[in-house]
Amino acid sequence: MMRKRGTALALLGAISIAFCPRIVQADEPVKIGVLTDMSSVYADYGGAGSVLAAKMAVADSGMADRVEVLSADTQNKADIGVATAQKWFDQGVNAIFDVPNSSVALAVNGAAGRAQKLVFFSTTINDRITEEECNGYGLAWVWDTYSVGRAEAAALMREGKDTWFVITPDGAAGIALEQTAREAAATNGAKVVGAVHHPTNQPDFASYLLQAHSSGAKAVLFGSGGGDLVNALKQAREFGLPQGGITIGTMYAINTDIQSLGLNDMQGLTVVTAFDWNRNEQTRAFGNRFFAVHKKMPTMFQAGAYSAVLQYLAAVKATGSVETDKVRAYLLSVPMNDVFLQNGKLLPNGRMLHDMFLARIKSPAQSKGDWDFFDFVGEVPGTEAFRKLSDSKCPLVK
Repeated sequence: MMRKRGTALALLGAISIAFCPRIVQADEPVKIGVLTDMSSVYADYGGAGSVLAAKMAVADSGMADRVEVLSADTQNKADIGVATAQKWFDQGVNAIFDVPNSSVALAVNGAAGRAQKLVFFSTTINDRITEEECNGYGLAWVWDTYSVGRAEAAALMREGKDTWFVITPDGAAGIALEQTAREAAATNGAKVVGAVHHPTNQPDFASYLLQAHSSGAKAVLFGSGGGDLVNALKQAREFGLPQGGITIGTMYAINTDIQSLGLNDMQGLTVVTAFDWNRNEQTRAFGNRFFAVHKKMPTMFQAGAYSAVLQYLAAVKATGSVETDKVRAYLLSVPMNDVFLQNGKLLPNGRMLHDMFLARIKSPAQSKGDWDFFDFVGEVPGTEAFRKLSDSKCPLVK
């Protein structure tokens, strides 16, 4: 009798272990990796600042004693990015964050799907991650071509600029931005009269600007970022495009770009942004804390990396698990708000919905000090800023 009772208890124990949720022990490390551009055109967007943001989120999570943060430089090369991601997954890294550059991001997204591990994209703009190439494991946290292209197109139309010449980078993101501009033009009654793509890290925009000038377009719309945008805008003014009545538009301008170029050259541009350190008391506290270490204010991508790490760790804590599907299910089930997210809601295709903002870049006279660049002129709810799930091309939601 005692033997049968012992056998039953052992069996019960085995069943309990099998069905009990996996608990993250206090001494069990949670490994996360920040995969970013440390040395090239997007280093100011993410880079060391994204690593710092991740570490700040870990410190704020209440889990600092169990979280290990790895970091690596992709060198903006897809083969290096995907090899690093795969190595990390093989070494037990639970989630990856940041990943600028569309070609790198698309390759890493594929690796995430194969490994069934989460990657939180904060810097890449390419919406194929949540559309044609969605797999449920790539989560786009900050922006995409749809959210910035549509809003900037509407701003140009309000100024009566109904013919555009579009200049975007080579590669998947540039193609997607051009397509977004064409779709937005068609929707708003405008016309794209010409478009060119340029290589990343392009120092000379002369031939592109000459084509834009000769096209007769009322506006030149840039979809470039980082050092490329800085060079393009400087040269556009040197070539006299604004002086000749051609409006210069940019689908986005990041605070580090504005700091590099200066308000004299950027003032008056209307841009789309997901974050600014100076928008409210909460963002200012975060920005000043970040600046104390990094000596630059956070970009929206670095703030997005902070948010993604913070929300990921909150999900790990809430579920008591690092199992990908449990964490993802939790993230899909809860509303999210933090220093970056306002009315955040994760969709099944991996798109994080959150409010976006229209801002006009201040003049030097309007700016109250360093890094005070944006005058907010509009707010777009997340449900309007991003593509509706019913219109998504993601095979998971069809």
